[in-house]
Amino acid sequence: MKKIIAFGASNSKQSINKIWAYYVSSLFENFEVELLDLNDYALPLFGVDLENEIGLPENAVKFYNKIAEADLLVISLAEHNGTYTTAWKNLMDWTSRHDGKFFQGKNMLLLSTSTGGRGGLGALEAGKVRFPIHGAKLLGSKNFPKFEENFIAEKGIVNEELKQEIDVLVQSVAEQVK
Repeated sequence: MKKIIAFGASNSKQSINKIWAYYVSSLFENFEVELLDLNDYALPLFGVDLENEIGLPENAVKFYNKIAEADLLVISLAEHNGTYTTAWKNLMDWTSRHDGKFFQGKNMLLLSTSTGGRGGLGALEAGKVRFPIHGAKLLGSKNFPKFEENFIAEKGIVNEELKQEIDVLVQSVAEQVK
């Protein structure tokens, strides 16, 4: 069975992006899903001086090894000030010191959501540019606006137009994962 590694790129304990990544991952048929929590990969703030002092932290290597297990990465980016979170950027910075192509050629579905009307579009656009540089094979992407209005935990996506868009995206990505 193919494996999805999914996570919300936020260290918030109540992250809607973690909820969103898991929900969208659950729509894939015949995939095993493992949900990661960035809090399990906590790292000090990256800096060259600190790296010279302590070397590469174990959590960066552990995260890299988790990525290696995936047939598909489903990542939902939280947005802070128009781009992805500091917690995610820091994890990328450390992991890239282990291997600059830390996404290892893995297939990726890149998502974002927020409570606002742009649905984390700034973070999504930044990721679409940056992640292929680090070895991601981007198979699709989608921002999901107004999370609290368009998604209810017990029901899923309540906006029919958005539901259809996500269903088509999931089907397209699933067909591309070989």
